[in-house]
Amino acid sequence: MRQLELLAPARDAQIGIAAIDCGADAVYIAGPQFGARQAAGNSMEDIRRLCEHAHRYGARIFVALNTILYDDELEAAYNQMLAVQEAGADALIIQDMAVLEMARKGIADLRKDFRLPLHASTQCAIRTPEQAAFLESLGFSRLILERELSLDQIKAIRDAVSCELEFFVHGALCVCYSGQCYLSEQIAGRSANRGACIQACRSRYDLVDSDGKTLVKDKALLSLKDYNLRERIADLAEAGITSFKIEGRLKNESYVRNVVRDYSIMIDRTIAGMPDRYERGSYGHVTGGFTPDTAKTFNRGYTELFIDGKRGRWAAMDAAKAMGEGIGQVTGLNKDKTAVSLRLSGKGTDLNNGDGFSFVAKDGSVCGFRGDICDGKTIKCKSTPALFVGARIFRNINVAFEKEIERQACAREIRVMTEMDFILSDDGSWTVRAHASSEDGRRISEDFTAGNQTANNRERMVEMIRSQISKSAGIYRFDIDLTSCPEDIPFMSASFLNNIRRTLAERLESLPCGKKDILHRDLEKVTEKHFPLKDATYKANISNTVSEALYRRTGAENIEKAFELVQTESAELMRTRYCIRYELGMCPKHHGCKAVKDLFLLNNGRRFALHFDCRSCEMTVLNTPQSRK
Repeated sequence: MRQLELLAPARDAQIGIAAIDCGADAVYIAGPQFGARQAAGNSMEDIRRLCEHAHRYGARIFVALNTILYDDELEAAYNQMLAVQEAGADALIIQDMAVLEMARKGIADLRKDFRLPLHASTQCAIRTPEQAAFLESLGFSRLILERELSLDQIKAIRDAVSCELEFFVHGALCVCYSGQCYLSEQIAGRSANRGACIQACRSRYDLVDSDGKTLVKDKALLSLKDYNLRERIADLAEAGITSFKIEGRLKNESYVRNVVRDYSIMIDRTIAGMPDRYERGSYGHVTGGFTPDTAKTFNRGYTELFIDGKRGRWAAMDAAKAMGEGIGQVTGLNKDKTAVSLRLSGKGTDLNNGDGFSFVAKDGSVCGFRGDICDGKTIKCKSTPALFVGARIFRNINVAFEKEIERQACAREIRVMTEMDFILSDDGSWTVRAHASSEDGRRISEDFTAGNQTANNRERMVEMIRSQISKSAGIYRFDIDLTSCPEDIPFMSASFLNNIRRTLAERLESLPCGKKDILHRDLEKVTEKHFPLKDATYKANISNTVSEALYRRTGAENIEKAFELVQTESAELMRTRYCIRYELGMCPKHHGCKAVKDLFLLNNGRRFALHFDCRSCEMTVLNTPQSRK
């Protein structure tokens, strides 16, 4: 039986708790330092609080310590590793091999006392069986794979390793292979591998040829749609994925609740179709709440990217921000553009006062406005000069849906089966011995004194027992088995039965929830494979002496330090499976066009050359000596 884990993002502890309540089996979050999202740090007190909540359901907390580190940061990073462990976390997500070395050996005079499993971050750009096998040999318990893989490539990696595999299924897509984008570093001196990415891929560029002719003007040429593999959960499970990861450590609570609930339902459906093969990675069942809809939450349009090994239209060139759900087209405007008439698309589009709307203006910019009064097919708003008849209107804030998410919170409950023995003593008094077994394996028994009155109407008493015990108490949902109930049973009041249920819940709460197995490789017993390449280039992101020593020990002959070549002429700043020529219908291989070899991206006086590796079907963005022309 293989576990399927839904892994949710959390900017802070409150969002992490909401994710658990909506059905996440695990949450990933950053500590105070060294997370790949500088704006999403958290105190150890909040990490501890989140761990305590998650562990009530056997869910797990993974802490991201996934930036690259400098030598003078190693001691602080090691101390944070120990603090994360003490706070109750279940694994650490890392990019820098120095963290693995410190987990194995400690550091300097500090004791070696770290025992958590290590997960290789997606920043390690794991996309070949050779890379995967090398990282597994170092001691990683889980590998977080590159997003741009196909199912066949995932299967090849699965065949090459025995550790757990994790894969992103929803959210924003970096256009570059993870951990190997140096565009932000080149433009602003802010490293994506240090958690300071400026999101240069969402900026607007001109596309020009070698003659200076502008082919495309002011478009987000490197911006991708968002990932959505909601319908591919079963395929990914079949390919060998254990953990299904949602992107979004900077997203708000509403977004996380909506997406987590949607994917949790899909994973439950997958398991229901193959109950002999899969089970959930934690305990508890979500009830109530809202009806999720990922079309109504932040997205740039959706894509399944390369999951089937085929190219598609992946770009979100017109709008690098969230446009929302398409609702219709402008058919009329009043003179001051404060009243908008619409032709609604689809049926049943209900607009609400306060909804937020967006559209692409004639100059290509994305504009937005608030609907102050929405009445049928008419929206009244503040003057919006860029609006025009024919504009496609999207709703990016659905007030009614947001209120539904906020007001109709999900309830997650642990199921408990209860049985009762009825014992009549010699003095005529009754003792009720209640046995409770929770779905995670906790078992308790408790005796309750019921007085000396036997029930006159057995059937009515049995029904009262069933109705009063089969309720919720705290996070526990009780059911009762009365199939072996004897003929004589004591009379019990509703308050007496309610006390039984509450007491059993308190006893269960005093015991730790069971946890399903998680792979944990012993770092002392690993057999390291040879580094699969001759040279460890700057793409290995080596930035300290500890990780450098590991690569040398495993056979790397030449080592370039992180960013060492990024500033040099023709350095590769980005490599991606995405291709601008393909998106624009200019691909000689797929569209039969004459190749336009020399293309450049221009932005604020900076010029970056594009190179097309057609054999690998990849595009690269290069530094150029003309970068400021």
